[in-house]
Amino acid sequence: MGEFRIEKLEVAECDSGERLDMFISRSVAGLTRSRAKRLIELEHVTVDANVAKPSHHVKAGERITVRIPPPEEPTAVPQQIPLDVIHEDADIIVVNKPAGLVVHPAAGHPDGTLVNALLAHCDDLSGVGGELKAGIVHRLDVGTSGAIVAAKNDAAHVSLQKQFQDRTVEKIYCALVLGSMRGESGAFDAAIGRHRSERKRISSHTRKGRAALTEWRALERFGKDLSWVEIDLKTGRTHQIRVHFAEAGHALVGDPLYGGERKLKRISDARARELVSSLDRPALHAWKLSIDHPRTGERMQFMAPLPEDIGDLLESLRELY
Repeated sequence: MGEFRIEKLEVAECDSGERLDMFISRSVAGLTRSRAKRLIELEHVTVDANVAKPSHHVKAGERITVRIPPPEEPTAVPQQIPLDVIHEDADIIVVNKPAGLVVHPAAGHPDGTLVNALLAHCDDLSGVGGELKAGIVHRLDVGTSGAIVAAKNDAAHVSLQKQFQDRTVEKIYCALVLGSMRGESGAFDAAIGRHRSERKRISSHTRKGRAALTEWRALERFGKDLSWVEIDLKTGRTHQIRVHFAEAGHALVGDPLYGGERKLKRISDARARELVSSLDRPALHAWKLSIDHPRTGERMQFMAPLPEDIGDLLESLRELY
């Protein structure tokens, strides 16, 4: 077993009041909020040399030490994990991925992923696309729910990969964002890439930006506080939707990396602010996915029903506004 990686952080004035687990996940590359919380619970985190709880609100000047154990070598083994299957045939499987489910094994997530579930569900999937990404041709962030397609054989894998590369796949999302969107529709086209100094963040302020196009349409507004939008994702860059909306001043509700608790203060209604604060992941759902079937060429559209957490939040907001 290798040595622990040590990260030393100091809380700036602008970060004062943020939860400890959120502050660590935002400040340390490669750590999700759930992983940061687990490290705190295992007492691998100290605040001014003392152990603390994940809910501790950091204060300016506090010195935080994070001990990160070496990553386990990821493997992909079949695991009986429930799947919400939208469509399945001999060539493809389309799943409604729940928020919180990682797509494929990686450092910090050696198992319990969508790939592990697919390997148990599809007997012939193990050789498609490599062991750790068996059948996977695109991905959704861990906190994003919705429709994702996987290939069940090599021919389908090649076909789907080409469709994503050629941008013939239609990907429609829905998101709840802060503020009232100007106009009924629009687009963001800022090139994005890895942030210059914060490795975990994506930004338009980057040395190596790649073209990114996000088109949107306003579906519903909740006063001047929130907007429910439909998004047509024309390119598929990492964190693209989250970055484009955040940089336009409309961060996604529940997004710990690009939104944060501080931005919720913009919501004027106290009850609405309380409701959106309860969402522990970005309010982003991959609603529709359209592809050409790899074998028949038939254009097919798959829809993933809105998850309960976002659906309930919307209904509560409609009662308020």
